[in-house]
Amino acid sequence: MIAIWRRVIVALSLISAAGAALAIDYRSVGAPAAILFDAPSLQAKKLYLIKAQTPVEVVVKLEGWLKVRDAEGTLAWIESRHVAEQRTLVVTSPQAEIRQSDNPDSAILAELDKWVAVEYLEPASPGWVKVRHRDGVTGYIHSTQVWGI
Repeated sequence: MIAIWRRVIVALSLISAAGAALAIDYRSVGAPAAILFDAPSLQAKKLYLIKAQTPVEVVVKLEGWLKVRDAEGTLAWIESRHVAEQRTLVVTSPQAEIRQSDNPDSAILAELDKWVAVEYLEPASPGWVKVRHRDGVTGYIHSTQVWGI
């Protein structure tokens, strides 16, 4: 009976570790602009430039390189030195509102256009996140209006 419980505990530990390994890793571009490549090499084909504060999802980590996904789903390689731990979000709806509280009836503090980046501060009630705009406005935005969480 003890052997069965040991197997159960080991299995639960492995499942828990696998779940932690599957956590999505969002970061943001820390350089003023960075080049995205089609392979992890400076000799690879240059795809496009990505600007500072753009959120990216880290998909693969290699020595000095990260394979990232952007808000449009594009996969590319970026030098890891150009990526910061800071989390940002980008507006993906035609327009988004930063509200005073995590309630759709609360006062609107700012209206943001598509592709505007905001700093991710913390999760709020379900469906909301606390953010800060570069102009200093701090409030709550509905999670369906942004990408990067």
